[in-house]
Amino acid sequence: MSIRILLADDHGIVREGLRFLLSREDDMEVVGEAEDGRNALELTRKLLPDVVVMDITMPNLNGVEAARQITHEFPKVKVVALSMHSDRTFVVSMLKAGASGYVLKECLSDELVEAVRIVAGGSWYISRKITGVVMGDYVNRLLETTESPLEILTDRELQVLQTVVEGKSTKQIALGLHVTTKAIEATRRKIMEKLDVHNIPELVMKSIQWGLISLQR
Repeated sequence: MSIRILLADDHGIVREGLRFLLSREDDMEVVGEAEDGRNALELTRKLLPDVVVMDITMPNLNGVEAARQITHEFPKVKVVALSMHSDRTFVVSMLKAGASGYVLKECLSDELVEAVRIVAGGSWYISRKITGVVMGDYVNRLLETTESPLEILTDRELQVLQTVVEGKSTKQIALGLHVTTKAIEATRRKIMEKLDVHNIPELVMKSIQWGLISLQR
């Protein structure tokens, strides 16, 4: 089954290029295009895509707010930010808004294809060039807090947490731990309840804050 993709960018030539790029993949289908954030929200409601590839700087409704509304209204729809901005403010804002991926426009086209596949599979993706931006945002918080999930998570939950934030899919984790995907999904829900987080990007950032993982690739 193809990954159904909605493109959102206020530049028609960019959308045309993205459509050409993604439509070459056998497992991907571009089902719609939006010229601004508000149109992206409307088309998401109408088309229910699997993934929305979205620019941040758009008229009417910016990408951050559009991502927040889309992920709130449609939790199963994944958002991949495609932006020229590598600044910490933009990256963190999109992740906090619920985006599952962040790719720089300057990156090679193969990276966007990889990001779409990864987030469609239920994992997160951050462009290799900006992983340090995300990690750096939480270094000071790590030094300022003594709170640790080590005291509230079981060994198995910590094991699952590690693999989730490393970007492995539910199926991969289940195979590695020799359990069912349902068991992994249940454990992941329990982890998020205990840590009071609501999506995978937030879980990743919390894990960085607590020093449980590294984002080196």
